[in-house]
Amino acid sequence: MFSIREIIDMAIQLEKNAETFYREALARVSTPILEPVLVCLADEERDHAQWFERLQRVLQEAKAGGGKGEISGAALRSLVGDQKFSLDEVDLSKIDSVQELIELAVEHEKDTIIFYQMLQSFIDDHETTKELEEVIAQEEQHIKLLKECEDKMVRGK
Repeated sequence: MFSIREIIDMAIQLEKNAETFYREALARVSTPILEPVLVCLADEERDHAQWFERLQRVLQEAKAGGGKGEISGAALRSLVGDQKFSLDEVDLSKIDSVQELIELAVEHEKDTIIFYQMLQSFIDDHETTKELEEVIAQEEQHIKLLKECEDKMVRGK
């Protein structure tokens, strides 16, 4: 069984991996249109990780767990399917184009949203649910920003 704390640990790692990915991409990309977006995304992913870390501390203080706070590995796999989630395995040196980088980032953002929507079902606190919805909205905004960059750079829009 995965506890809600373990699932939140996964969310923290997702956010840290995404921040690292965006910062490494920034070091490799010299595209003026994309650079400020990568900085923004990295900063927001850092902020998301910090929010999940605060949530983790609150749960630890409340000694949350058991019952609704646990999910089996099989159940978690069935909820999230074969989503990849992790960017820590991505070798940026093997990415051939800015478009490929953007597509990878968009896919990660979509996977992250799926994971957070699943996580919502384990949260009873209205305020925490509301804050998680804000994180999801920011992840959706990340997709929009990335696609706008792709349109400007790849399609000349």
